[in-house]
Amino acid sequence: MKTKAAVQFTLDGPLELVDLEVPDPSENQVIVKMYSSGVCHSQLHQMANPNLPRPLVLGHEGTGIVTKTGKNVSHVSEGDHVIVTWVKRVETQGSIPAELTGASYHETPVNGNVYTLGEDVLTNSDYVVPISKEYPTDISCIVGCAVLTGAGAVINTAQVKPGESVAVFGVGGVGLCAIQAASISKANPVIAVDLDSEKLKFAQEFGATHLINASENDPIEQIKDITNGGVDYAFDAIGVKITNEQILESTRSGGSGANNLGGTSVLIGLPHGNHTMSIPPRLFVGGQRLYRGSLGATYPDTDFPMFLDWYKNGQFPLDKLITKRYKFDEINEAYESLSNGEILGRSIVVY
Repeated sequence: MKTKAAVQFTLDGPLELVDLEVPDPSENQVIVKMYSSGVCHSQLHQMANPNLPRPLVLGHEGTGIVTKTGKNVSHVSEGDHVIVTWVKRVETQGSIPAELTGASYHETPVNGNVYTLGEDVLTNSDYVVPISKEYPTDISCIVGCAVLTGAGAVINTAQVKPGESVAVFGVGGVGLCAIQAASISKANPVIAVDLDSEKLKFAQEFGATHLINASENDPIEQIKDITNGGVDYAFDAIGVKITNEQILESTRSGGSGANNLGGTSVLIGLPHGNHTMSIPPRLFVGGQRLYRGSLGATYPDTDFPMFLDWYKNGQFPLDKLITKRYKFDEINEAYESLSNGEILGRSIVVY
């Protein structure tokens, strides 16, 4: 079958809407007709990455309906509503190995394990998670990346408990999901840190109890003042050098003793490029602090329904998180607006 998809043919070049040839699914693949796709900052990194082969298909959070399945696929059937995501249902160690979907342009295979910026997508069934038809087919798409990344870091990586204190650096789509999950977990205080006052004000609607504009104040000192020494958990949802370094010092100190542990910093935002960070060793040893990463920390089959139940129960306003919608032929405008910092929360493409 032929279907339209957004493809990047040259490094830093625009996305072009072209017809792909999509074969029938292999034994472990499915074809999904897309209803919606999230517009994620990770795609900006991919479009500027010289190490990724072209032509390149993009997008890794979307909602659709299954139209064909391979003979070995049993967890979804034709007609099921699903979320297409980048986190496999079966855990893998190390980097996710590159694999071709089988889709092609003028007989040239297109590159990308999974894509959601297309009217119909062909992918390994491990990237496809069934959801109830009671949930909206538009706003549910961001569960496939923004929600699982931010909320997953809070509930699965850090396992934040009621009364523990949290700071989130960067209140874009992922950061807001971390803030909302911290609020649902009854963390207190929940501190939002950003350079944009409008985004900080928006973060209050997702549970932020304190706001720090890092362009006006030293966020480390402000966090220590608010918490009397530092937070239990600090999350970096940006991934740049300065925030990589700030989150550890924003956590509280422990001290000597077997279980006198300090706070934990969690790096969520994917670092772009080859920058390094410098952290004083005293923060680790003197305060028994921890620093760890969080990469799509979710159990898709069980967490996706939980996230959607949060929405259904009024705990997680996914509809409010999505502030801009685009048509498919406006895809380059969508990424330009994201690159320019013009998007509060998350934007989506609706097919």
